Amino acid sequence: MDNTLSMATKKSPLARLLAYPLVQIVLGMVLTFAWIPLVMGTASQLVDKPYRILWPQLLAAILVWCGYRFYVRHIEKRQPTELAMPGMARELGRGLLLGAGLVCLTFAVLAALGVYQLSGVNAVHVMLLLPLAELVLVGMAEEMMFRGILFGVTARALGSKAAIVISSLVFALAHLPNAGFSLLAIAAIVTYGVLQAALYMRTRRLWVCIGTHVGWNYCVSQVFSSAVSGHAATDGLLHGELAGNVMLTGGAFGVEASLVTILLIGAVAAYVLRLAFASAPR
Repeated sequence: MDNTLSMATKKSPLARLLAYPLVQIVLGMVLTFAWIPLVMGTASQLVDKPYRILWPQLLAAILVWCGYRFYVRHIEKRQPTELAMPGMARELGRGLLLGAGLVCLTFAVLAALGVYQLSGVNAVHVMLLLPLAELVLVGMAEEMMFRGILFGVTARALGSKAAIVISSLVFALAHLPNAGFSLLAIAAIVTYGVLQAALYMRTRRLWVCIGTHVGWNYCVSQVFSSAVSGHAATDGLLHGELAGNVMLTGGAFGVEASLVTILLIGAVAAYVLRLAFASAPR
């Protein structure tokens, strides 16, 4: 009887392998991210550039969503409540407002310090909305990978504090190939990673994190026409110039490598972290 019960409860070698946190992280990253190069690469090979507008990014975003949900259900063996639909619009909206607000505050401080000068407003047109598809894809994929998978698995294995440090550092190092990457860029993205981890801890939802990510990237690139994480600036709504001390302007990496950004995001991150740890079960 005891032998029969032992055999029934004994895990298979595959199940034991999938229980390792590092294995879960690698599988989760692959199942979530692999759809992006697959879809974008296939589209570029089969479809001419004029016809590759919006749909490849939206298709990739749907497959990223499905890949993440598959991972959570079949590898972590739980329901993906962090992506549940009830409350999605409200949480996305709050995240978008937070991301946009931080960007506006950053540029306001830079203007007050004399390193950002607004010189005009460009015409409003529908092309300003086209980058949203790519930004939503990036926001979804990165938040699912770095907060949903990396932070989530690490927190269960090592605790929340270790998960904040590890996920934020890996998130920053993932931007290493970008133009203008510097020590200040590392510090800024680590700080941003801490904020996102704190938001996830506080809400146990990814929607607010995705909203913040999209709101920040969109406002920097399409409102203030500035470089985002080393990606070249585009013509957005406002026409202005960042000039002066690189520690303030962020140089080629953009305002994400600015000392002002680090201080502002750091202050918000500290506040949200305090709320998250205060509300955490003891």
